[in-house]
Amino acid sequence: MSSENSQTKWGQFIPLVIVFFFWGFVAASNDILIPVFKKAFDLTQGESQLVAFAFYIAYTVGSLIYMGVSFLIKEDLVNKIGYKNGLSLGLLISALGTLLFYPAANTGSFTLMLAGLFIVGLGFSLQQTVANPLAIALGPIKTGSQRLTLAGGVNNFGTTIGPLIVSFAIFGSSASGNTNASIESVKIPYLVLGFAFLIVAILLKFSSLPERPELIEEDDSNDKASVKTSALQYPQLVMGMIAIFLYVGVEVSTASNLPAYMESKLGFLTKDVAPYISLYWASLMIGRWTGAVEAFTENMSLLKILRFLAPYLAFGVFLAVNAMANHDLTPFYIYGLVILVLIGADMASKGNPARMLLIFSSLGILATAVGITTSGMISVYAFTSVGLFCSTLWPCIFTLAVSGLGKHTSQGSSFLIMMIMGGGFVSVFQGKIADFVGIQSSYIVGIICFAYLAFYAWKVSGILKSHGIDFDKKVSGGH
Repeated sequence: MSSENSQTKWGQFIPLVIVFFFWGFVAASNDILIPVFKKAFDLTQGESQLVAFAFYIAYTVGSLIYMGVSFLIKEDLVNKIGYKNGLSLGLLISALGTLLFYPAANTGSFTLMLAGLFIVGLGFSLQQTVANPLAIALGPIKTGSQRLTLAGGVNNFGTTIGPLIVSFAIFGSSASGNTNASIESVKIPYLVLGFAFLIVAILLKFSSLPERPELIEEDDSNDKASVKTSALQYPQLVMGMIAIFLYVGVEVSTASNLPAYMESKLGFLTKDVAPYISLYWASLMIGRWTGAVEAFTENMSLLKILRFLAPYLAFGVFLAVNAMANHDLTPFYIYGLVILVLIGADMASKGNPARMLLIFSSLGILATAVGITTSGMISVYAFTSVGLFCSTLWPCIFTLAVSGLGKHTSQGSSFLIMMIMGGGFVSVFQGKIADFVGIQSSYIVGIICFAYLAFYAWKVSGILKSHGIDFDKKVSGGH
C-alpha cells in the first residue's frame, strides 16, 4: 500500500460526514415531532410512534427496492451509477420527501406527514448503503471501524442539535413561554432542510469522492468459504441482522418514548423536553468521539489522553449548544460523572468489538433497570445514559456480522442496512406496551433488546474464533 493510500483521505471524508450529520439531525428531530403530532392529532402513545415507524420502515423498503433494481439491471445499482451519484440521488429523494410537509401542514394531514418522513427515509436508505462502506474505504483498513465510529460521532452532533433547532423553530425560544405548536409551524423547518439536501447533493457531485472506491474484502479463497453462495449462509450475519434490528430499536425507542415519560410522570411541558432529548443523542456523540480516537493516532500515551479529553469535549458541545438556546445548564453538570463509567467501559474493551458489545450491552441493561425502578431526575439520567452505552454498538455489530464474509461482504452490508427498520417496530411495540402497563414499565422492552445483544456478543465471538478470526490478535497486531 502506498504512503498516500495508507493515510485517511480526510479531504474526501469531510463531505461524506455531512451526510452522516443529516441522518442524525432528522432522526432525533422526529422525537420532537412525536409529542407535537400526538397533541395536534389526538393520538395514543402507540399511534404517535408511527412517526418513528414510517421513518425507519423506509430503510427496509429502500433496501428491497435497491435489491430489486439491481436484479432487474443484472448489476449492482451503486456499482453502475457510482458512489457519488448514489449519494446525490439519495439526497434528492430525501429532499422530495420534505416537500410533502407543505401540503401536509396546510391540510392538517397526519398521513401526508408520515408519507413525507417515509420518503426522507427512502433517500437515507440509499445514502446508508453507499456511505458506510465508503467511510471504511477512505483509508487503511485497520482503522476503518474507527472512521465509521467517527462518522457516527458527527451523526450524533446532528442528533444533539437537531431537537434544539427544530424545537426552537416550532416553539420559539424557551423564554417565549409558548407551549403549543400548530402543525403549520412544522413545514418551514423541513422545507429549509430539503433545500440543504439539494445544496449538499450538488456539492457532492463536484467533490473529490471516488465514484468506485477500492473496497477491501477478506480472502475467501479456501474451500470452506467458497462453497457458500449467499451471505445468509453465515450465522454471524444472520444473528447480526437481528442484533442491528434490536440495537436500532432500543436506541430509537428509548428516546422516542422519553417525552411521554417526562410529561406524564414528571410534569414537564413538551417544549421543555428538548434539552433532555438532546442530552440522550449527545450521549451517543460522547461515546462515539471516545471510540473514534484511534483513527487519529497510534501513540499510546496520546491515546490515553484523548480517551479522557474526547468525551468531555463532546459534552462541552452539548452544553454550548444548549447555552446558546438559553436553556438552564444546571441540571446537566452532574452528568459528567456518568461519563466516567463510559470511559472505564471503553478502556476495559481493549478495542475488541465483541468484548465492547458485551460490556456496553450489560451497562445498557443496568441503566434501563435503574430508569424503571427509580423516580424523578435519577430515572431521567438513567434513561439518557442508555445513549452512552448504545454509542459504539453499530460499528461493533457491523464489524462482527460481516467478518469472514469475503466476496459476500457487500451483500451482507445491504441486509444489515435493511434491519434499521427495528427503529420503527420496536418504538411502536414499546408504545403499545406503554398503553397497557404504563410508560415507565414499558422500558422492559429495552432490557430485552440489550439482553440479546449481550448474547450475540458472546455467541459470535465463538463462531468467529472457530473460523480463525480472533479480534484480540488483530488488535494487538494492528494497534
